[in-house]
Amino acid sequence: MISTHILDTNLGKPAAHVEVKLFHAETHELIATATTNQDGRVSDFAIKEFAEGAYQLEFEIASYFSSLKVKTFFPRVCIQFFIEDINQHYHIPLLISPFAYSTYRGS
Repeated sequence: MISTHILDTNLGKPAAHVEVKLFHAETHELIATATTNQDGRVSDFAIKEFAEGAYQLEFEIASYFSSLKVKTFFPRVCIQFFIEDINQHYHIPLLISPFAYSTYRGS
């Protein structure tokens, strides 16, 4: 399973209503699209099967910051990661602010 969580570190709150796209990294084939909930989470992309390999999450954060009437330097964040074991849970959190972002492998 693949999940994500976005925290707006500038406000200290979850980033709700952000569109997140999941792609195969090598082919850039779109696999799924989801929107973060009120807690800034996408708990499951509803993928029944996936294989080992490289994937990419694209976070459309420009509209999120625009809704707050805040300018951002990064309109989109793209994170590539590699799945080695399809039986594991892959959680990719994203920390955002108008002029910075960071990520890590969550649990």
